[in-house]
Amino acid sequence: MARESLCIKIPKKQGEKIIVLANKLGLSDKELAIQSDEEFVYVPLVRQPTEKETSRIHEQANELQLETRVLKERIHPEKTHMEALENQLPPNLLPSIPKAIDIIGDIAIIEVPAELKAHETLVGESILKTHKNVKTVLAKAGAISGTYRLRKANIIAGKQKTATVHKEFGCQYQVDIAKAYFSPRLSHEHKRVASNVQEGETIVDLFAGVGPFAVLIAKNHRTVKVYALDINPDAVELLERNVRLNRVQSRVFPILGDARQVVHDKLSGVADHAIMNLPENAIDFVDVACEAVKPEGGLVHFYSFVRMPDSVDALKTLFTEAVENTGRKVVRFLFAKAVRETAPYQWQIVLDAKII
Repeated sequence: MARESLCIKIPKKQGEKIIVLANKLGLSDKELAIQSDEEFVYVPLVRQPTEKETSRIHEQANELQLETRVLKERIHPEKTHMEALENQLPPNLLPSIPKAIDIIGDIAIIEVPAELKAHETLVGESILKTHKNVKTVLAKAGAISGTYRLRKANIIAGKQKTATVHKEFGCQYQVDIAKAYFSPRLSHEHKRVASNVQEGETIVDLFAGVGPFAVLIAKNHRTVKVYALDINPDAVELLERNVRLNRVQSRVFPILGDARQVVHDKLSGVADHAIMNLPENAIDFVDVACEAVKPEGGLVHFYSFVRMPDSVDALKTLFTEAVENTGRKVVRFLFAKAVRETAPYQWQIVLDAKII
């Protein structure tokens, strides 16, 4: 589309400062595109400049002229998928558009409410349109469940795939959302825990998944040993690829198996740090973490869910009792924080506990 507009006609060499001044004076018509030819720039105006404004413009450039010209309207790309859907969905459905998007590599994952189910493809296409790095959009089709912590998801837009490469703090991770658990919302936890590790320490990652804790720790520390355990063979296969991809083979040792059995058979009393990212039932494995930690003590990074009216203090008490049941003791909690909200009135909590 194009329309007539009063314009400032200015030689190109003076164009930039006049554009800045016109914006400052509130004269620029932001709905029309600035035009230029070999000699002049044409700046569209929303109104006739006042005498005072004209005087200020002439102070910057004596060669300007005012003329009427036909200019093209600016194309304003939608900034968000909500904006992209404003004119495509009935007004009563607009509040239901999912705002939260998990982006893993070039795959976006959303939760589509029931009232938008008939429009889920349209929602998916809007995300592809406004997130240029996204090639596939998945809609959650259930809760995380099972021993392997998997969630069913349906492809609603883009390429038919569930595998991607995710980048995080200088590391690359091959991820297959259909085969192994991975959450981009824990990226800062991966970084925080890695920053707490010291050179020469040994880490046992009890539920390693594709390796976001293990690989980042090894990438940042040259003399650590990280034993990365998982019961899911697909997760361990991806973990092994990620160890090679990030060149940390000499420091990360993937192990397929049940954490309880592996620690009992191979890793009893070796760990300076035990990582327990299994919030659904990590409390049932506190004894395993205590067995893995060195006799002289170490740090346990414990993840769990808290739902109101329960509190972080209540979780600390529960964890302390579980540790004491193994014959060990919590010296102190070094860190306790809500990592993310996972449902209304429910949060994922991390406790960093020094035990002896």
